[in-house]
Amino acid sequence: MLKLQGEDRVHPVYTGSERTMKQEAAFFDGKEPVLIYIAKRLRDALKLEALLTEAGLDYGVEADEYRGGIIFGTTRTGAFFYVLPDSAPAALEIMRRSGYKPYASGVGQALPPANRRDS
Repeated sequence: MLKLQGEDRVHPVYTGSERTMKQEAAFFDGKEPVLIYIAKRLRDALKLEALLTEAGLDYGVEADEYRGGIIFGTTRTGAFFYVLPDSAPAALEIMRRSGYKPYASGVGQALPPANRRDS
């Protein structure tokens, strides 16, 4: 079961089920999903999918474009990961424990070229 750092209680979003946690777009209808990560490599996306599924967190993932490169900016395609606001703290903790740097959103900020730590 998933416990957040510094807390003695299990996160309420944890489902403990064996079902697939990856959700279709309809799951997020009428809700405000939170962007938690943009994977620029397939292996990073697959690993994060496995981590979120193992933790029992519902998430959505879709291919979309982002801007990359410092000197020669280009448009690239990545896997954008979303969760519901109630799941965000647990998802971010899982990501941090696994060495992922969560997407930091902010007004007026451009999408980062890559938001995973260098390995």
